[in-house]
This record gives sequence, structure tokens and C-alpha cells, in this order.
Amino acid sequence: MHKVRTRFAPSPTGYLHIGGLRTALFSYLWAKKNQGEFLIRIEDTDQERLVPGADKQLIETLNQLGIKSNEEIKHQSNRLKLYQKATDKLIDHHFAYRCFCSPERLDQVRQEQQKNKQVPKYDRHCLDLSPEETDQKIKAGEKFVVRFKIPTNEIITAEDKVYGKISVHSKNLDDFVILKSNKFPTYHLASVVDDHDMRITHVIRGEEWMPSLPKHILLYNALDYAQPIFVHLPLLLNPDKSKLSKRQGDVAVEDYLNKGYIIEALINYVALLGWNPGNDKEFFLVDDLIKEFSLDKINKAGAVFDIKKLNWFNAEYIKKIIQQSDKRFNQLVDSAEKFLGKNAHQAKKVLLLFGSRIDSLSQLAQNSEFLFKLPDYPKEMLVFKKSDLTKTTEGLNLALGVLGKIHHSEWSQDKINTTIEDIMSKRKLNPGDIFWPLRVACSGLEKSPSPIELLEFLGKDEALLRIKQAINKLK
Repeated sequence: MHKVRTRFAPSPTGYLHIGGLRTALFSYLWAKKNQGEFLIRIEDTDQERLVPGADKQLIETLNQLGIKSNEEIKHQSNRLKLYQKATDKLIDHHFAYRCFCSPERLDQVRQEQQKNKQVPKYDRHCLDLSPEETDQKIKAGEKFVVRFKIPTNEIITAEDKVYGKISVHSKNLDDFVILKSNKFPTYHLASVVDDHDMRITHVIRGEEWMPSLPKHILLYNALDYAQPIFVHLPLLLNPDKSKLSKRQGDVAVEDYLNKGYIIEALINYVALLGWNPGNDKEFFLVDDLIKEFSLDKINKAGAVFDIKKLNWFNAEYIKKIIQQSDKRFNQLVDSAEKFLGKNAHQAKKVLLLFGSRIDSLSQLAQNSEFLFKLPDYPKEMLVFKKSDLTKTTEGLNLALGVLGKIHHSEWSQDKINTTIEDIMSKRKLNPGDIFWPLRVACSGLEKSPSPIELLEFLGKDEALLRIKQAINKLK
């Protein structure tokens, strides 16, 4: 049995789409599950749509996610001789022919067919050109493409791992172009030739390529190549069941990474888009996915990309990593530093304080801004609705006095809480008389982490300063 070899073959026309990540991930998981090899190929034959640097960005993003190629990454633009050789073979064996028709003529034929309510397709004007006529046109410098000759009156069948048997009648297919006039191959030829040359055993790709499958089957047969196993993945959908697109939110993986989404959360969530483990388990690290992943459990129905669910996964993973206090936690602190613009010590403190309250790291800066610069707030905010000005002033003054006696080395949540609880009990004050104004004094907000957490975070000197400012507001 051949070793399993899969590939991810993106076009460098922009960012890595969430759908592209899923294709890459499923291909990677299937290869690793079977102790096989995962490869990356850059499909850059459509020269007009290339975005400079996009290939490097795609590879960098995949590397960042831990999806790495087992072999040197191939670019199709460096393999033109291979495609030309395959094209020559198809022409020599009468499976393909040169077409010299101009774009103007093709457009005219198309318009005429539409006028007559016919399905637009090439009229084979150049199919029966003699070798002499062909040579003469080539010597005259006429531009040409190479078309694959669709067999007449034939049923083309293919087997897909997800969708089962697919049959198409050849009359519904056009003599499609396999080599363009600039000598670059089309996707159809290049992908088939490359998958054969790279010994790919499983072609895993999006459902949008299903209509191309009969053409690829014809090419495999004509070139006398063994066919791989085809696996077409269901479409990714917006919550309204329309095709996932940028119009309804971010679809670029880079956008999510730049917003502070955790790699583990992205991988976990994307793995569940169209694949079901068959149990109630929701959390999967990559090693777990490799063990449990199966092509048989890929669904046919479109998978809905739900940002709320991704946010939930991300929040849960942030909490999990914070609880670990290991190398991964230190990496999370490094990421938090970048979002906060603070040093590692400050970033760690902010992460510990807000880690259980955020969906992504990008929320840290806005949520914690008050810790580094107290916002202005009205003095009325200091008085709890069930308290009054007198009790609030008393509570803050008492807190200032007892907290000032705590030594810097003892400044901790336990010590602060015990101290406040003791004085509150002795003076028969309610929580709203002291905890509420302390919260507002420390944050300038009505909703924040607990006042005890805030006091510890700020440190003794800054905490006492903010309490004094609050007392002055009430005078």
C-alpha cells in the first residue's frame, strides 16, 4: 500500500481564507494520522491575479499555525517544462489540439449560441486543422491555446469520499483549455500533473471544485495516471446560510491572529467545521485531532461559521492557558505585551486579571486602560444606590487608614480583603458603603474586576492615591 501523501495547494492571490485553513488542516491531519506526508504547493500559474508576497505570507501563516510541509514547497511557475511535456503527450495521442481562435471570434460564437438558446461552448473550429495548417499558423506567429478534446457520447464517472459516485455525460462538457497562449497551464492540467508527479494519494479540496472533477478524470485517463482518492469538503456558510464572504465579517486567518485569537482555538474550531468526531467531546489539541480525525466523518451539508462559537472557544483556551503557568503561558504573555504595549511584568498582571473576562487578546488594551490612567468620573458614581454620601465618605476614609498600615511586602488580595472585612464589621458598614466606592475609586467604572483585585493590581501607592482622589471628589 502506498504511503498517504496529501497536499494543500493555495493560489497566492491574497490572504489565507478560513476555508483554505480548513482544507490545509484536514489534509495535514489525514497525512499525520496515517504516518504519511503533507506537502504544500503554490499554484501561481494565473499570473494576472498574483499578489506580490502573498505566497510568503500564506506559508508564514501556515507555519505559525503549525501546519508545515514535509518537503520543499513547490511553485508551479517553476515547473512549466513538466506541463509542456504532458501537453505534448496529449496532442501526440490526439487527446488535445491547438486552437488559434481569437477572443473576438470566441465571443461572437458565444453570443450566437446564446441568441439561439444554446449552451455556450467551443464549436471545435480548430479541431480538424491538418498538421500542415497548424505548422503554418505557428510559423506565422499566430497565438494559440491547447484544448482537451472531450470524448463524444460518453458517461464520465468519478468517486468522491464524501459525496459518493458522480456521473456526467460528455455532451455537457466543453473542450476546455489546458495550456494558455502564454505557455502557462490552466488549473486543470497543472493540478493533475502535479498531483501525479508529487505522488499525492488523497486530493482534499473545497466543494467548489466538484464541477472540475470530470475534466480531471479525463486527464488522468488520457495521461495514463493512477487516480488519487478525491475528498471534496462542504462549503463554509455565513449564519444566514449564504456562502462565507468578507461582506459579513472577517474571513482571513491573519485577521483573527492579529486580533489576538489563540492558535489552539482557531485550529480546534475550524476542525469542527464539516467534521464531527461522533461524540460529545469539544476540545481537541492537534495531537487529539490526529488520533480522532476520519474522512468518513466529514459531512455533506454546508458548515456554518459562527463567530460567537469561535469567540467561546477562544475565551476557553485563554483561561486554560492561564491556568497552566508553563511555556505556553509565557508565550501568551508575550502576545499580550504586543497588544498592550507594556512590559512583560505588566502584561502578565493584566492577563491574570482580565484573562477570564475576554474573548480575544485584542480586548486587553481597552479593558485595562483605566489601570494605567484613571478616567475622569462624576463624584455621584462613588455613592452606591443603597448607601449615602456620609457612609461612602466614612467607608473610603476608613479604607485609606487601614490599607495604609499594610506593609508593601504584605500587599496581597488575602491581606487586603481581610483588612477591609474587619473594619467593615467593626463599624457595621455594608459592602455598598466601602466595596462599591473602592471599585469606582480604583477604576472610574461601575463594572470592573473586584475592588480587591484592583487594589492588589495597582499596588499600595497607586491604590492609596486613587482613594485620596475619590475622597477629595466627595468634599
